[in-house]
Amino acid sequence: MLYTSKENPKIKEIRKLQSKKYRDEANLFLIEGMHLVEEAYKSGILKTVIVLEGEEHPFSVEFMEVTKEVMSTLSDLSSVPRIMGVCEKRKPKKEYGNSILILDGIQDPGNLGTIIRSSVAFHVDTIIASSDTVDFYNPKVIRSSQGMFFHQNIETRKLEEVLPILKEKGYHLIGTKVENGISIKKYPKKEKYALIMGNEGNGVRKEILSYCDDFVHIPMNSLCESLNVGVATSIILYEFEKSE
Repeated sequence: MLYTSKENPKIKEIRKLQSKKYRDEANLFLIEGMHLVEEAYKSGILKTVIVLEGEEHPFSVEFMEVTKEVMSTLSDLSSVPRIMGVCEKRKPKKEYGNSILILDGIQDPGNLGTIIRSSVAFHVDTIIASSDTVDFYNPKVIRSSQGMFFHQNIETRKLEEVLPILKEKGYHLIGTKVENGISIKKYPKKEKYALIMGNEGNGVRKEILSYCDDFVHIPMNSLCESLNVGVATSIILYEFEKSE
């Protein structure tokens, strides 16, 4: 069946997934482009494939063919994609593993996508984000992760609730602080750790820093006051990996 109207009830329901509120209610999210659709299919969460009129696809799931006009209303991209997918949200694993990355109030989707990508590159087991961090299922987050979104255990929690639990389970909580922080080049990586990274403008909240066992900083040229949080997270995770 070819969907030709953007007012079709099914099309309107899919379009609602552009909103975080509806993604949460429906437990579904949208992806765009063949690479992400392939990754979602491999992960077993691809529910529906949406393709442009006349396009083919290899996926054994529900199939919708739409006109270019309809596809443009579903897409978040400036250029209309040839393929999109509707996916079920992923269920977080019960076990976090030994290495956890905690995000406190990250706002930029590109930063979060970069952080997800680096977390996979440097073998972080789980990412836990505060409830005010940008939505993991934001299309820009997923795109900027370059498909690594599907290879990381993710969860959104109230940090004030999860941090005491992590401490009880023996995780070493590490914050970032320029003053009185240990150089990341000299910091001995712990067997079980949770690294806390903060908001782009304000850093980690004071009440969250109060849970930390240690603080680290990245030594750098004094002409540079700070680094983008995605870059800073990547450097710290790389140094942790190198110290093994």
